[in-house]
Amino acid sequence: MPKQKIVLIGNGMAGIRAIEEILKRKPDAFDITVFGTEPYPNYNRIQLSKVLQGDTDVQDITLNEWQWYEDNNIRLYPGETVIEIDKKNQFVLTDKDRKEPYDKLIIATGSNPFMLPLPGADKEGVTAFRDIKDCEMMMDYSKKYKKAAVIGGGLLGLEAARGLLNLGMEVDVIHIADYLMERQLDRDAGNLLKQELEKQGMNFLLEKQTVEITGRNHVTGLRFKDGSKIKADLVVMAVGIKPNVALAKEHEIPVNRGIVVNDHMETEVPNIYAVGECAEHRQMVYGLVAPLYEQGQALAKHICDQADEGYKGSVLSTQLKVSGVDVFSTGKILDDESTKAIKMYDDWRGIYQKVLVEEGKITGAVLFGDTKDGNKLLSLIKKGADVEEYLESGQTEESGVDLVASMSDDELICGCNGVSKGAIVEAINNQGLTTVEQVKGCTNASRSCGTCKSLVSDLLECTLGDEYSADQKETICSCTTLSRDEVIEEIKEKGLTHVREVMNVLGWKTEEGCSKCKPAINYYLGMINPSEYEDERESRFVNERLHANIQNNGTYSVVPRMYGGVTNSNDLRKIADVADKYEVGMIKVTGGQRIDLLGVKKEDLPNIWADLDMPSGHAYAKSVRTVKTCVGENFCRFGTQDSIGMGIDIEKKFEGLYTPHKVKMGVSACPRNCAEGGIKDVGVLGLDGAWEVHVGGNGGTDLRQAELLFKVKTQEEVLEMVGAFLQYYRESANYLERTSAWVERVGIEHVREVLSDKETRDELNERMDEALAAVQEPWSEAVKNETLLKELYEKVNVPTGSN
Repeated sequence: MPKQKIVLIGNGMAGIRAIEEILKRKPDAFDITVFGTEPYPNYNRIQLSKVLQGDTDVQDITLNEWQWYEDNNIRLYPGETVIEIDKKNQFVLTDKDRKEPYDKLIIATGSNPFMLPLPGADKEGVTAFRDIKDCEMMMDYSKKYKKAAVIGGGLLGLEAARGLLNLGMEVDVIHIADYLMERQLDRDAGNLLKQELEKQGMNFLLEKQTVEITGRNHVTGLRFKDGSKIKADLVVMAVGIKPNVALAKEHEIPVNRGIVVNDHMETEVPNIYAVGECAEHRQMVYGLVAPLYEQGQALAKHICDQADEGYKGSVLSTQLKVSGVDVFSTGKILDDESTKAIKMYDDWRGIYQKVLVEEGKITGAVLFGDTKDGNKLLSLIKKGADVEEYLESGQTEESGVDLVASMSDDELICGCNGVSKGAIVEAINNQGLTTVEQVKGCTNASRSCGTCKSLVSDLLECTLGDEYSADQKETICSCTTLSRDEVIEEIKEKGLTHVREVMNVLGWKTEEGCSKCKPAINYYLGMINPSEYEDERESRFVNERLHANIQNNGTYSVVPRMYGGVTNSNDLRKIADVADKYEVGMIKVTGGQRIDLLGVKKEDLPNIWADLDMPSGHAYAKSVRTVKTCVGENFCRFGTQDSIGMGIDIEKKFEGLYTPHKVKMGVSACPRNCAEGGIKDVGVLGLDGAWEVHVGGNGGTDLRQAELLFKVKTQEEVLEMVGAFLQYYRESANYLERTSAWVERVGIEHVREVLSDKETRDELNERMDEALAAVQEPWSEAVKNETLLKELYEKVNVPTGSN
């Protein structure tokens, strides 16, 4: 019997959660296709402020990796927008002329930022704060400009302001109300928040109405209704969102504020559902994640033919950390004639708490500075509890462990994902969970906003007792309770030789593993037994399997290798011929001094590599990618060393080396450092009669200056030192840990101490030589093997957009 086809329009949090719930109930019943306008896998939009603030990067807020789509046989089309719905014949059409039939269609188009229709709103330097592209724009502006204005004193506006402060900008926050976050907080809490944020450097202009964004082409400032003005180089609008219902409206799917749905999230059109911020249920449109996830559960149960009363609406709650300050609100937040309030204000500790009561029942709460009672209050409101139950539970100081111990099993630990204490305790006991990460992977608790992590940790301690350590070991992933070191030790001790064998013998919780552990185990097996282990290509990341990088429009990028950035006329002719033959969209010189062929179709990849007859530049791989060089002493009047020769020697020696993460290098012939070795994983700097080896640099979002490892005299010593450093990194770093993070974690002094011993260096280099010699079919040869590649492509069901 053919599988029913589900098409999801929207690759965001609500839509993908609905798909997860469907897979949980009937994992093999449906053929699933997802279209997402953004060129990314599903990510946590709640955590965007942390990306802007520099606390994390995009990879860290990804909820479902590219590999997850492949593992679940989901076809993902990133950077592709559905523009037409044929309701009668049941298919959708995209802006790439792709036609996809459906049996069930889920619309999860989310919402759009509301942009004030002000004069000058179209000027350069005006942005919303809604997606990764907005974050990148603000980060770029912070490098050129110093003065920012944020319009909106709600949650998003304050998070944007905090991020811009972290980026070194001066920030004015403009808000039309007379206190901050008036939708989530009362006046007392809002004023306390303002005082705290002013201490952090924010400047507030309250009761100000913006009437114009000034400047010619680029924004220069704001003008207000009262005639006053301020200067600004960047204007961020964070004044709210509106449901993205344009597609539904255009195709006559009933819309009010949002797409109108019933309790099963069905629209009035047969076989079409809506979920998330674009949906309107019982005249309510929700913008918080917890209700959207509840909607996803109701939708999944209906599609999977499971009896359910459906979605009945949500009691809204907000638990947040705004610029380091804990705030919580739920239900009714403002006093009136019908309410009485229990209030507590501790000016010394900066704590404010208000619980509102109507007819003896708790109907709302506002907490500032100490929010540990938040989930308890939410549970009491949901079940219509009398206020005495709250008072009897005690308001005395409790440790975190005492607090979770006193909670009933039905009280929520994670409000965003609706995970109760009882569900977590059951998972801990039945699944042998010992870390917060494992609980997150198994139950989804702490997966969204993350504010309940401390509660999850307290619950682990409460449940496991002395067996729980607050200094939790970092496990490979939620599939196992074992750490990296424990897995490696078990592989060695038990003589394990295959990825599946490791999972079976070591008691993996999931039979197939996941996108985190499969590539890691594959790497560890190859690192431990390089001469005996046969690399399992199916355990690699998909980009590595295809020898090309997916782009945001579904095409691929092909990068042939150019040792040290040096090429010749013969290779250039081949590149030009291939570009013409396959109608390559763009030819670009990369930052690593290679030539990138962009816009390549997936089906052309095997033939392109065959026609090029050149080794791959490994632009997709967790390996040594490139060695950037300056022109050196043979051409440059400042050069003191042969940087090109040194760079080529390094690149050829370590070509194809499989490492925990990508490795980039640079070799400069003098202290002017034109090859930028100061921000590379390995940077070699030529001096008069000597070389300096620097390590642990990173030129990406988390910029890090490389640190001096050693100063040596000869090129042979450089190769020896680089080889020993890379092998020690290979053997002791976590998989997917860049050298910058690894050096920071273990300390440069520790690395120097290990590598200062000649005998240790020799042993490391012996193992390095063994690893290099064991590459039976180097990737540079594999990518030229047309037959092998075609077989690989036919064998692997690769969703467009996989990484």
